[in-house]
Amino acid sequence: MKSLIAKYIEEISATRIEDFKDRAAEVEQFRIKFLGRKGVMTELFEQFKTLPNDQKKDMGVALNQLKSAAMAKVEEFKNFVEQAEESSDRHDLTLPADLAPRGSRHVLSVVMNEIIDIFSRIGFTIEESVEIEDDWHLFSALNFPHDHPARDMQDTFFVEKEEGKTEVALRTHTSSVQVRVMETHKPPIRIIAPGRVFRNEAISARAHCIFHQVEALYVDRKVAFADLKQTLLYFAKEMFGEQTQIRLRPSYFPFTEPSAEMDISCNICGGKGCNICKGTGWLEILGCGMVDPNVLDACGIDSKEFTGFALGMGVERMAMLKYQVRDLRLYFENDLRFLHQFDNII
Repeated sequence: MKSLIAKYIEEISATRIEDFKDRAAEVEQFRIKFLGRKGVMTELFEQFKTLPNDQKKDMGVALNQLKSAAMAKVEEFKNFVEQAEESSDRHDLTLPADLAPRGSRHVLSVVMNEIIDIFSRIGFTIEESVEIEDDWHLFSALNFPHDHPARDMQDTFFVEKEEGKTEVALRTHTSSVQVRVMETHKPPIRIIAPGRVFRNEAISARAHCIFHQVEALYVDRKVAFADLKQTLLYFAKEMFGEQTQIRLRPSYFPFTEPSAEMDISCNICGGKGCNICKGTGWLEILGCGMVDPNVLDACGIDSKEFTGFALGMGVERMAMLKYQVRDLRLYFENDLRFLHQFDNII
């Protein structure tokens, strides 16, 4: 019997949980084998009862050693299985990677930041202001006649419009920021005004009641149209590529004189003509001109001493040209299928 006990103790010592395939089940089988009601310990204690009294002392010590070894081994195995299960719940290194989707900036934010960065590199600083403006900063100081169509209800969202009171409206352009800067700063002034604007227009693939603009203003002594043209050429090449060409067409804006609209050579067909540029090889991107002397004088700047230029562009328009987006409404509908197309834009 003593040799049998020694054999079982050796077996217990040699048993390793790493050899178990189904660890939880085999640990339970190991416990039943040695400590179960019909296990090894039960059989040995039955045999112990039949031993002569002079052998019981030594055998009792051996049995207790066997029982302690079996219990200690079972406890060790159970702890191992529990720790393995907990570790598996937290970090199962065998599972395939489940990467959480990474967020990204909206394409309009990407394009606006790119425009801001280009102008920042040539000394323009950012200025922002309120989105609800009074008539003076929105129209009158910018040389808008009182009968100008932009003052009519179909173009402007008026917040307050009563006879004899100051009209208040959602700004229709960020030119109001330029007025506020010229009223409070002395030349030289070199700023860009990015922001959201509102116009009372029907929503379609080519127009929206909410959109974004970036306008630039430079006022100093001896600012000439040549300075405006060089700035525009630099911007176009930085924004659309070194091969980009520009052309200026005469136009009219109340707050600039002379005024122009700028086109760039179509970046889709290289100026050869396509459905994007309607076969002309050119794409209109912004309006510009020399600041009208009336605007400078209205803001407290001597138009005989200072001159300046201003330009403004729609961010949605820039994004449409840069990424061939055909429908303005996509920018505002939060359709993830559309937004995820720009995840990799830096």
